[in-house]
Amino acid sequence: MTVSQLGKSEIPIDGRLRLVGAFIVVAFALFVFRLFQLQIVEGETLRTRSEQNSVRTIRLEAPRGDILDREGRVLATTRPAYELQVIPSGLSERKTTFAVLAQLLDADPALLEDRVGVRKGAERFQPVTLIDDLDFDRLAKVETHRYALPGVVTDVQPRRHYVEGAMAAHLMGLIGEIGRDQLERRDREGYRPGDIIGQAGLEARLESHLRGRAGGRNVVVDVAGREVEVLDEVAAVPGGKVVLALDRDLQREAEAAFLDVPDGEPAKMGAAVAMDVRTGEVLVMLSLPSYDPNAFAGGIDVETWNALTDDEWDPLQNRAIQNRYPPGSTHKPIVAAALLADGIVTPETRVFCPGYFRHGRRTYRCWKREGHGYVDIHQALKQSCDVYFYTNGVKLGIDRLAYYARAFGLGHRTGIRLASEAPGLVPSTEWKKRKKGEVWYPGETVSASIGQGYNLYTPLQLAVAYAALANGGKVLRPRLLLRLEARDGTLLEEFSPEVRGEVPISPEHLAVVRRGLAAVVEEPGGTGYRARVPGVRVAGKTGTAQVVGTEHTEGMEEEEIAIRRRDHAWFGAFAPVDAPEIAVGVFVEHGLHGASSAAPVAQRILARYFEKKAEIGEAVQVSESGWGG
Repeated sequence: MTVSQLGKSEIPIDGRLRLVGAFIVVAFALFVFRLFQLQIVEGETLRTRSEQNSVRTIRLEAPRGDILDREGRVLATTRPAYELQVIPSGLSERKTTFAVLAQLLDADPALLEDRVGVRKGAERFQPVTLIDDLDFDRLAKVETHRYALPGVVTDVQPRRHYVEGAMAAHLMGLIGEIGRDQLERRDREGYRPGDIIGQAGLEARLESHLRGRAGGRNVVVDVAGREVEVLDEVAAVPGGKVVLALDRDLQREAEAAFLDVPDGEPAKMGAAVAMDVRTGEVLVMLSLPSYDPNAFAGGIDVETWNALTDDEWDPLQNRAIQNRYPPGSTHKPIVAAALLADGIVTPETRVFCPGYFRHGRRTYRCWKREGHGYVDIHQALKQSCDVYFYTNGVKLGIDRLAYYARAFGLGHRTGIRLASEAPGLVPSTEWKKRKKGEVWYPGETVSASIGQGYNLYTPLQLAVAYAALANGGKVLRPRLLLRLEARDGTLLEEFSPEVRGEVPISPEHLAVVRRGLAAVVEEPGGTGYRARVPGVRVAGKTGTAQVVGTEHTEGMEEEEIAIRRRDHAWFGAFAPVDAPEIAVGVFVEHGLHGASSAAPVAQRILARYFEKKAEIGEAVQVSESGWGG
């Protein structure tokens, strides 16, 4: 190609300058347009997105510590709960978002929107919980459509879980949101509104150990509320473990025994307590009717709460420690020990029972209308003869009766590590003058001698008293806790048996009472024969406590008597007779007869206890013999 040819094909310089200029103008125009679009047209939207694409601090709640039974089996623990939340500032398409959510959750969109409401200021950036325990099916639906749900997020929170449901609910207690008055207490320093704390039972008593310490995480989130980046994190510290003296197998057996009623009969209500007479360890604590504490774990709904509080039988009440009842004839062993100790009777002293006892102008009936004839203390306990105790109780007097009853731990709190324990009541001349401004009448001692009148005890107090009868007179503090551990199992605190007092009764006199109680169960004619356990000698005492005067029910068949007018049923027991290990107190509210209603419950608890003991013994023998791998 020649030079002249090359020159002709080139674009003139001024043309090229115009082309470059045009390109610059177009580029600049596009830049200005885009700047105008970003700053003016989309400025507010982008500014909001910028604010939303920010650092958010997320509180990491600490899992509460586990509660275990004596064999390490979990009774209360923490499980993950998926929360569905909305960030109000992220709801760019509010109506559409709630419509889609409602379809996914099978819910009313208006209700979802009302729950979020209108948030202003800093509240726009705080998550609002729509559902606090989302099941996996609905969680999967939400996660699948998250791209179309700006402002909707899911989060995992620890949630209390009671493995056995209603079993031992009153002992476990319950948790709930901290109240305003609780926040003001000095021992609640570090808590904030909305925190979940123990509100009853062991959950409340051991709150500081079970609670743990919350952590936190700083994250960058985008406009849809999705985490983009984790900047830093302080892990939550889980709460410590609690190992109870409770035996899950015995607790289950006690509950099954209460619920095992013939078709057409009302369910049994009441309480059962079983204690190791050597250590005071509480193996069983049952109160029925009960409730499921899981209903409180995420905040109880109004309908469930109203059902519990409106129930005429008060399922929230722990009948084992909070309710007081006249003990009926289960009080007679305490009276028998007092009669022997003060020399009112000897083991050979006999009283004639014609079926009634006259004192002043009143006639007091024995439960056996035709009478028991001549009975000594052994026969009086075995056959539960009222006249024997009427006659000698009056001789002893109410103040000496009260002295010995209190020595057995009756009429005052046992010291168990639970709040709201009722003190019970042991009447005396001083008590009546102070409380009622009246003198004590000798006729009132007649009723007090068989556990009627003003006497009021809790089922736990009865178990403590029978444990003292069994172990030679030591009044033990009921022990719920074996030890406290850190999350990793490190021992923090161990609890030892505690003797709170000793009854002022000689071993010889206590032995007389124990033989009489053994006759109640083991000898022909004893009222407690339904508590027999094959291969084990059981001592016990039945009791029936009047709820209304006999004139209100005389001539009526038992099934015709309204439940609230039926007598209460009791049974106190310990076993084995010669080397006692376990004491049981059973109370059946409006159960009519201790022999038919309460004794079978005690029998099942005792039978399961010794069945387990035999199983452990067999396992040890197999291990020591080298069999079993």
